[in-house]
Amino acid sequence: MPDANAETQPATWRIVLAAIFDFLTAFFVLGYIIASIFGGKTEDGFQLHGLPALLLFALIVAYFIVFNRFLGGTIWKRIFRARRP
Repeated sequence: MPDANAETQPATWRIVLAAIFDFLTAFFVLGYIIASIFGGKTEDGFQLHGLPALLLFALIVAYFIVFNRFLGGTIWKRIFRARRP
């Protein structure tokens, strides 16, 4: 008989969907901010090359590390309640 006090794992679809939404959110928000700073905004959004593009991907990695390790989960993990105990 399973222990009633044991915490259940979140559904896999919640974890996957949260990761996809987190990546897209980080990409578009951070990309737009970096494009605004470095002059990469276009009529259709933004376009980054070279160092600004590398900075974007470094910040996306930092987003996942900082939020998961120090803040208890990313934005979409909290919304979908997809944090593992």
